[in-house]
Amino acid sequence: MATHAVVNQAPPRVDVDEYATNTALLEGVERYDAGWAHHQLHLTGQRVGAASFHSDAVAANRVEPVLQTHDRYGNRIDEVEYDESYHRIIGAAIADGAHTSAWAEPRPGANVARAATFMLYAQVEPGHACPVSMTHAVVPVLQQHPDVGEEWLPRVYSRSYDGRLRADKPGALFGMAMTEKHGGSDVRANTTAARPLGGGRYALTGHKWFCSAPMSDAFLVLAQAPGGLSCFLLPRLVDGERNAIRIQRLKDKLGNRANASSEVEYEDAVGILVGEEGRGVRTIIDMVARTRLDCIYGTTAGMRQATAEAAWHARHRAAFGRTLIDQPAMTAVIADLQLETEAATATALRLARAHDEDATASDRAFARLATAVAKYWICKRGPGHAYEALECLGGNGYTEAFPLAMRYREQPVMAVWEGSGNVIALDVLRALGREPEALAAFDAEVALAAGTHPLFDAHLERVRSLVRDVTADPAPEARARGLVSAMALALQASLLLRTAPSIVADAFVATRLGDRPFGGALYGDLPAGTDAGAIAARA
Repeated sequence: MATHAVVNQAPPRVDVDEYATNTALLEGVERYDAGWAHHQLHLTGQRVGAASFHSDAVAANRVEPVLQTHDRYGNRIDEVEYDESYHRIIGAAIADGAHTSAWAEPRPGANVARAATFMLYAQVEPGHACPVSMTHAVVPVLQQHPDVGEEWLPRVYSRSYDGRLRADKPGALFGMAMTEKHGGSDVRANTTAARPLGGGRYALTGHKWFCSAPMSDAFLVLAQAPGGLSCFLLPRLVDGERNAIRIQRLKDKLGNRANASSEVEYEDAVGILVGEEGRGVRTIIDMVARTRLDCIYGTTAGMRQATAEAAWHARHRAAFGRTLIDQPAMTAVIADLQLETEAATATALRLARAHDEDATASDRAFARLATAVAKYWICKRGPGHAYEALECLGGNGYTEAFPLAMRYREQPVMAVWEGSGNVIALDVLRALGREPEALAAFDAEVALAAGTHPLFDAHLERVRSLVRDVTADPAPEARARGLVSAMALALQASLLLRTAPSIVADAFVATRLGDRPFGGALYGDLPAGTDAGAIAARA
C-alpha cells in the first residue's frame, strides 16, 4: 500500500538552453555588438543547462579537493586532487573560451561574448571560475612584458585543458598570490623575500596566506626584492622539475567548495621578475582590475541562477488554489529579483564592451572608474539577493538537495575577493582625486539618460553634489561607501532607462531611487501600478 504520492513539486530545472531563457543576457549580447556569438552561446547554454552538467556541478561541490603533500614513497609532490566532475566542467569552459577568447580573437564585442560565456558557466558551477578568471586576467601583464609573456601567452590562449602537472601540455592556467597573514590587503607590508640569482631569476622564500587554485601551472606573486616590492612569475615546474612551492593546507571555506584555496610556503622557489624591481603593485594591478571585473560577472551569474530557480519553483508550485507565480505577493518578489538581475547584467555587459580593443579613450576612462563602482555595489547585493531567492523555495531552498543553498554560500566571496568593500570604496576615492578624466567619462555615460525620468534626474544631481562634497572633505573615507552606492545606482538606472523595456526601467527607478521606505533593500515591495507579471515573465 502506497504511503504517499509526490505531487505539487517542481520538476528539476535541467535540459534547458540557459542562454535562450536569459532574456536580459541575450538582448545585451546583441546590443553590445556580439550578435555574431549567438550560435556558440546557444550551444554553451544547452551544455551548461544539461542534466549531466548539473550533476557534475553538484559532485564538484560535494567531492571536495584533497591535498596530497607526499606520494606513497614519501616524495614531496604538493598536489591537489579534484573529482573528475570538476575537470569536466573546467575543461568545457576552457574549450568554449571562457578564459581568454577575447584576447586570442579580438574584435568588436569580443569581451561581451567572453563575459556571456563566463557567466553561463559560473551560473551553474562557480568554483571553477576562479582559475578561469585569473588566466584571463594575467594576459595584459604578459602582453606588457613580452620577455616573459612570449613563452606563456600561446599556452594561455590555448583551449586545451589538462589538469595534470606536465611540462609538455599545450594549455596553461594561471593563479595569483599576494596576501600574507599579517598584511591582507596591505600588500606593501609583505615579507616574502626575493633573492637575485642572475638572468632575471630570483629565489623566493616566504609564506602566502591565500593562494587560490594552487594546481595552476604558474602564478603571479609579490615579493620583496632588493629594489622593493616586485612582481614575479612563479612556475610550478622549473627546468622540468617541481618548483619549491609547498602547499601547507587547503582553506576550509564557507563556500566556493569546488575550488581549492590554499596557504603556501616558498623555500627558495624560482621566480622570474616581471617588470622592474620596486614596481610590483603597478605591474600586477592590471591583473587585479580584470579579476575585479570577473567578480561582477560571477555575482551576476549567481543572481541569474537564483532568480531563475525561484521563478521555476513559483511556476510549478501551487498553494491556496493558485500557482505561486500567480500569487501577487510572490509575483512581486520574483519581479524584484529580476530587476536586480537585469541591472547587474546591463552593467556587466556595458563594462565588457568598454574593455574591447576598439574601445574609445572615453570608454576606457569610464571603465576604470565604473568597474570599481560596480564591483562594490553588485557584489554586495549578491548575498541578500540569493537569500531572498532561496526563501522562495521554502524549506526546499534551505536544503543541499537544491542549488540555492550552494549559491547563498557562494555569493559573499565575490565581495571579498580582489578587494573587499572598504578597499574598493577607497580606490574609488583615489580615482576621483587622481583621474578627473575618469569622473568626466563616468558622468557623461550616466547623463545619457538625463531627462527621461524625474526621479533619475534628482538622483543624478544628488550624485554630483555628493562627489563635490566628499572629494572636498579633508577626511572623506567615512562617506566613501555612501558615495559609491549612489554612483552605482545612478549607473544602473541610466543603463536600464536607455536599454531595457520601460516596465523594467521604470520599476527599477521607482524602487531604488525614490523615497520609498526601504529603497530596494527588501525585495517584493513594488509601487502600485508596476507590471510585476511582465517583469517576472522575463525571469
